[in-house]
Amino acid sequence: QVQLVESGGGLVQPGGSLRLSCTASGSIRSIYSMGWHRQAPGEQREQVARITDSGSTNYADSVKGRFTISRDNARNTVYLQMNNLKPEDTAVYYCRAIVTTTYQGQWWGQGTQVTVSS
Repeated sequence: QVQLVESGGGLVQPGGSLRLSCTASGSIRSIYSMGWHRQAPGEQREQVARITDSGSTNYADSVKGRFTISRDNARNTVYLQMNNLKPEDTAVYYCRAIVTTTYQGQWWGQGTQVTVSS
């Protein structure tokens, strides 16, 4: 099994910054990709950013230029640096990883709340 533990959410004013972290642990052979999704109340979950084991990244158009995803492969950890936060970034942020144990599958973290409000 694989566990994803997230941290770094909270309340921030518009224009502020937050850094999310997610660490994977368990019976891990390799991690192909790690990333972040978010879900606002009444909305569908959407992908925010993703990074592969080779360092290739993808971002949602709504966060390009404001968010940066990075990864520490040695620590099985992914980070999301969020700058110039807007009220519409308010959501629960979920970490997602594609991990190979005895098979390749996807795992999700428990979610961390990000609230952008004055």
